[in-house]
Amino acid sequence: MDQLALFFSLTLAAIVVVPLGDWVKLPSPVLMTLFGAVLALVPQVPNVRIDPDLILPLLLPPLLYASVQRTSWRQFAANRRAIFLLAVALVFLTTAAVAAVANAVVPGITLAAACALGALVAPPDPVAATAVAGALGLPRRMISILEGEGLFNDVTAIVLYHVAVAAVVSGHFSLPHAVLELVLSAVVALVVGLVLGWGANQLMGVVGDATLQIGLSLLVPFASYALAEEFHGSGVLAVLTTALFLAEHAFEADDVKARLAGNTFWEIVDTMVTGIAFGLIGLELHHVFSVGRDAWGPMLRHAGLVVAVVVGLRLLYLLPAAWIAKKLHRQRDMDEDIPLTWRETVVMWWAGMRGVASVALALAIPLRTDHDGAFPARTELLFIAFVVVLATLVVQGLTLPWLVGRLGVEGDSKAEHDLERGLALRAMTAARSRLKEIEAAENLDEELSEILHHRAFDLGARISPDIVDDERRESHARRVRRIKALRRIQEDMLSAARHEVLAARSEPGSDPEIVDRVLRHLDLRSMRGL
Repeated sequence: MDQLALFFSLTLAAIVVVPLGDWVKLPSPVLMTLFGAVLALVPQVPNVRIDPDLILPLLLPPLLYASVQRTSWRQFAANRRAIFLLAVALVFLTTAAVAAVANAVVPGITLAAACALGALVAPPDPVAATAVAGALGLPRRMISILEGEGLFNDVTAIVLYHVAVAAVVSGHFSLPHAVLELVLSAVVALVVGLVLGWGANQLMGVVGDATLQIGLSLLVPFASYALAEEFHGSGVLAVLTTALFLAEHAFEADDVKARLAGNTFWEIVDTMVTGIAFGLIGLELHHVFSVGRDAWGPMLRHAGLVVAVVVGLRLLYLLPAAWIAKKLHRQRDMDEDIPLTWRETVVMWWAGMRGVASVALALAIPLRTDHDGAFPARTELLFIAFVVVLATLVVQGLTLPWLVGRLGVEGDSKAEHDLERGLALRAMTAARSRLKEIEAAENLDEELSEILHHRAFDLGARISPDIVDDERRESHARRVRRIKALRRIQEDMLSAARHEVLAARSEPGSDPEIVDRVLRHLDLRSMRGL
C-alpha cells in the first residue's frame, strides 16, 4: 500500500464511521483513531510521511472554520468569562503542572522542554469535544462552552509551546519577551483576521455566483492562517476571527442557494478532514510506541503521571470555577452560558479530550538545538504526548456516552422549544406585516390575498404548530395533508420528467450540456415544488 492508497483508505473510513458510530452509539473521532491504530499494525501499511510543519496548517484551518459556522459572536461574548477561565487560565495551570511533574520524573529533560510538553498536552481538542458532545444531546450551553474552550485554547497553548521550544533551541528565556510575544501574536492575528474577513466578504459580493463564493470560502481559512503566521501572529486566532466575521456578514438573508450549498459543503469538509485527522493520530501511535519500545516501563509510568495530572487538574479546577461562575452569574444576572449542576460540570470535565493539535505539536518538536545538541528527552516527550492523546481520546471518548446517560444530563428541550416557538411567531408576524404593506400598495384581488394570508400563517405553524389555537391548528393540519399529497404527486411527475431527460443522454445528437441544464432546472423545481 502506498501513501495515496493510505490516504484514500482514511477518506473512505471517515465516511463509513459516521453511520457506524451512530449505529454502535460511539463517537466517530474515537472510531477513526482506533481504525488508524489497527491499520498501523498491518505490515503492508507504510508509515505516514507528512512533514510535521504541515499538519497544523493543513488540518486546523478547515476544521476551525467549519466549527465556527455553528456559532456566533454573541455566544462568545456570552461565554467570555468561561472561555477565559478554561482556554487561558486552565491552559496555563495545566502547562505549569505538567512541566513540574515532567521535570521531576523524566531523566534528562530541561524545564523549558517540560514546559513544551505541558503546552502541547494542555489544550482539549475542539474537534473531538464538539463531535463527541454534540452527538449526545447535551444542553446547548455546555456545547457552547466546549466549543469556545476548544477553539480558543489552541491559541494560548500554541504560543506557550513556541516560546518553550524557542527557549530550548536557543538556550535562553526571557519572561518579558515571552509576554510581549503572546500579546503581539494575538494583536497581529486579530488584525489579519478582521482585514482578511472584510476583504473576503467584499470579494464574495463581487464574484456573486454561489459556486465561486463557496470555493473562495475554502481558500480563506488557509490564507488567514498562513498570513498570520507569516507576520508572527497566531494562525489559529486569525482563522477564528476571519470565520466569525464571515459567519456574521458573508450571506445575505435572501441568498438561499449560497447558504444551503455552503452549509452542505462545509459539513462534507468537516466530516472528511476530521476523519482523516483522527485516522492519522491512530497511525502515528504505532510509530511513536515503536520508538520507545526499549524503555516502555519507565516511560509508561511517566506518561501515567502526566495523564493523571492532565485529567485530575481539570476536575479540581472545574468544580470550584463552576461554583464561582454560578455565584457571579446570579449576583450580576448576566447573559452567560454556564454549567448549572455538578453533573454537568463532571461531564464537561470528562469531555476534555486531547487530539489533533497535541499530536501535531508533538511531531513538530525539533530534532536538534542551535548548539547542535539533541532536543532534551525528545523520544520521551513524544511517547508521553501520544499516551495522553490515546488515554483521553479513546478512554474518555468511549465512556463519555455512558457517563452522560448515568448522570442523566440531557438537553433542555423546553428551552429549545420555547426559543423555536418564539422565532416561528416572529417569522409569521414579519411575513404577515409585509403582506399587509403589499396589499395596501398593489390592491391584490381577494382570492390571491386569502391564499397569501394562509401561506404567511403556515410559515410559523409549520415550524411550531402550538403557536395557534386548536381550531386553526386542525385547519392547518388539513391543509398540510393536502399539500403533502400534492407534493408527493408532483415529485412523481418530476421523477418521470427527470428519467426521460436522462434517457436522452444516450440518444444520437444529444448534447450533454443541454441535458444537464434541463436536469438542473427540474432539480430546482423539485426543491421549490412545481
